[in-house]
Amino acid sequence: MSDPLAPLLDLPDVADAAAEARKQIDQLFGHQLLRRGSGPVSVEAALRGAHASAALEGARYDLESIRAGAVTDPVVQGSLRVAGALGSLVDTWSKAPLQVLARLHVLAARDVLPSEALGRPRTDPEVAARLSALSDLVTGGTEAPAVVLAAIVHGELLVLAPFDGPGGLVARAAARLTLIAKGLDPKAVSVPEAGHLAREPEYIGATNAYATGTADGVRSWLKHYCAAVALGADEGFAICEAMS
Repeated sequence: MSDPLAPLLDLPDVADAAAEARKQIDQLFGHQLLRRGSGPVSVEAALRGAHASAALEGARYDLESIRAGAVTDPVVQGSLRVAGALGSLVDTWSKAPLQVLARLHVLAARDVLPSEALGRPRTDPEVAARLSALSDLVTGGTEAPAVVLAAIVHGELLVLAPFDGPGGLVARAAARLTLIAKGLDPKAVSVPEAGHLAREPEYIGATNAYATGTADGVRSWLKHYCAAVALGADEGFAICEAMS
């Protein structure tokens, strides 16, 4: 069977953008601090990622206020719960991604939606079919670079919006899980969410472009996603520098 994502690398500039994201992640992992251990950097990256993801969902607060525990906004709290759970979900993500998506939604939307709505995707045929296809990709249906697979996971979940409530939190978390599980950022020390936030107008525009399903629209999204991952690596490097 042919790889369904292989043609994406032939779109103009996509392979170069993916290579640049890889280069920036490799530079991050070359930081001397990470040779001694990644734990504190991973914790800070998770906090910054949760802050940025909540902001992209419309819950905009100062990072230090969130760090201090002063923000009770349910979207922020959901984003923090999601970030805190990712490490425990990596192995399951590669085997049962639909199960993980349901869990992410429970964590993200617990105080936003009624309990009976948590973890339950919409049941119309298009949603079911596209989630099934996405599951096949995550569980080994492609040899595309991790950043390309993560971009498709992210884009599909944003556009399909299979869950009610703060679905963007789920999409960004699933993409981050893909980067971790597929070995691009196995220690979770980059902050791709910060990259999306830094280029928020482009993030929104590229999402809308992806929704068209055209080659140009998909290309626009992939280029944005790779650029955001590169910026997220820069954010991780800045964390390392601040801790050195």
